[in-house]
Amino acid sequence: QVQLVESGGGLVQAGGSLRLSCAASGTILSIAAMGWYRQAPGKQRELVGTITSGGSTNYGDSVKGRLTISRDNAKNTVYLQMNSLRPEDTAVYYCNADVTYYRGAFSYRDGYWGQGTQVTVSP
Repeated sequence: QVQLVESGGGLVQAGGSLRLSCAASGTILSIAAMGWYRQAPGKQRELVGTITSGGSTNYGDSVKGRLTISRDNAKNTVYLQMNSLRPEDTAVYYCNADVTYYRGAFSYRDGYWGQGTQVTVSP
């Protein structure tokens, strides 16, 4: 039905930048909010930020001013531009999407998660 596939994670030095992408595919009719969350070892998953289909954004307090979310509605893709990275940004980053899709003659709406992509920031 619907899949979210993330890419762009990796190892970077403190102060560096990375750009994550998450593409949704399947029998999609529309996507409302899309967002990024992260989970560091031994910690709970936390909000990085979300973006609506109209482009309104909301960020977690720990990343405001350094990380920027954007999306391409035509490609069903959300991006996370991460600048001035810190070791404490090390985590698995997950994308999330609120998707309306069709199956047969009916439409459904569910939240979907990607498989996660590792971001490691070295001191």
